[in-house]
Amino acid sequence: MTDQLAQPGAPNSVRAADTAAPAGSTPNDVLGAAGHPAGEGNMKPSYDPRLANEDLAPLRKQRWGSYNIFAFWMSDVHSVGGYVTAGSLFALGIASWQVLIALIVGILIVQFFTNLVAKSSQKTGVPYPVVNRAIFGVKGANIPAIIRGLIAIAWYGVQTFLAAESLNIVFLKFIPASEVLRTDYSFLGLSALGWISYAILWFAQAALFWGGMESIRRFIDWAGPAVYVVMIVLAIYLVGQAGWENIDFNLSAGEPLDFWASIPVMFTAIAIVVSYFSGPMLNFGDFSRYAKSYKAVKKGNFLGLPLNFLFFSILTVLTASATVPVFGELITDPIHTVERIDTHFAILLGGLTFVTATVGINIVANFIAPAFDFSNVAPNKISWRMGGMIAAVGSVLLTPWNWYNNDAAIQNTLGVLGALIGPLFGILIAGYFVIGRQRIKVDEMFTMSETGAYWYKKGFNPNAVWAMVVAGVPTVAIAVLTRPLAEAGILDLSYLADFSWFIGCGLGFSLFVLFERQRPLMPTFEGETAGISDGSIDED
Repeated sequence: MTDQLAQPGAPNSVRAADTAAPAGSTPNDVLGAAGHPAGEGNMKPSYDPRLANEDLAPLRKQRWGSYNIFAFWMSDVHSVGGYVTAGSLFALGIASWQVLIALIVGILIVQFFTNLVAKSSQKTGVPYPVVNRAIFGVKGANIPAIIRGLIAIAWYGVQTFLAAESLNIVFLKFIPASEVLRTDYSFLGLSALGWISYAILWFAQAALFWGGMESIRRFIDWAGPAVYVVMIVLAIYLVGQAGWENIDFNLSAGEPLDFWASIPVMFTAIAIVVSYFSGPMLNFGDFSRYAKSYKAVKKGNFLGLPLNFLFFSILTVLTASATVPVFGELITDPIHTVERIDTHFAILLGGLTFVTATVGINIVANFIAPAFDFSNVAPNKISWRMGGMIAAVGSVLLTPWNWYNNDAAIQNTLGVLGALIGPLFGILIAGYFVIGRQRIKVDEMFTMSETGAYWYKKGFNPNAVWAMVVAGVPTVAIAVLTRPLAEAGILDLSYLADFSWFIGCGLGFSLFVLFERQRPLMPTFEGETAGISDGSIDED
């Protein structure tokens, strides 16, 4: 299968190409389909403009192969945050082999769930927020879209700020006079030098995004491998400076835990890995919709998740371990590692590399998601590009440098929003696989008719909304209350925070299935074939 969504044996099932507008219809040339040529998103005259534009409509051509998916995950993994997260797992007090097992198990769980969430968008050719219309209703789908979009805006600002810190180091090394811009001038809590670096990266990312999805694909295709080359060079340099015999892979401050005491820590490490990928995992359909086939998605996920992440983690711990004998202390932040090498070439190469890495993850994880999410809210007014620019401007207005290091602020804002990712994921999986049985009538996701299959109750599916609310209450409570309760000495449930995604996902899944069993609302289209995307039919 290349560009088709239908499978052999189901001649009446919907194909991506079958949703093309008929001859004589006029595509909306203003709204380019996610950077593809105008008309690539197959608008039908019957599609309601309040629900459709060429960015959200099913794609006619799905061009991405397994390497493109692999490159997506390289860009998502190769970031300062990924580096620090992987390195920190080796400092939890468990043996290195236990950390590696936890990493492998965690990333295999991520791969499994990513394959699940990818299927509906790959089969229908529509992004994550549109797929949610089949579950939450054509209006209710804006609830998960806005939640995911707000999370992405906040982290987009944070990642841009972190990349700007890397660029600051380059400026200070090559233009010493710029120090005065860092120390003597500031605005809204950020130094003048910080503003310059932030602005450079903001415009660079906006320009890349404006070029469309194909420009982004070309960027991530080379960015991931390029970062690998520099990471390998950095690891070889540090190991050479330290001497292999002086490297200790046990990075914990004290003695390693005994076997039985280490078991719960291993589960915590597994949960951290899954939670780290929970955001891009939720809206992975925004990317899988471009894949030639579901097989290509699964192959790309295998290469990009277990294999790529394991190799990345080994490089990370090798580099971090070498910092102890070389610099006399453990450094898990690669920016600080490069800064300590203190040569012009190292700082230039390292700084630009981590800028590239951060731009890569920012585009794929935090720019594209809100672009689709906000376009979904008002498709006739907000294009994909406009949605992305709303996110970019919003990221500046949030001034992330003022709250990034404030744990309480993060817990009470991003903690609350992030706690809802688990329930949203569980509801999506339950709706598509269990209740909907992998069958979606694509055209029905683009009609506001009260007789439409996904109209439900005034455009909302109460079962999905209530499942999200009921499942979200305990996960939000875990995010907000566990730390204050522990600090007050009342009740220490802080260990639950690392497992909030699993708790929310399980509750969202179970509650939605329960509510739909008690009061069925979601259609299954039993016995129908016309216009149906049936993901249960195997590919060749």
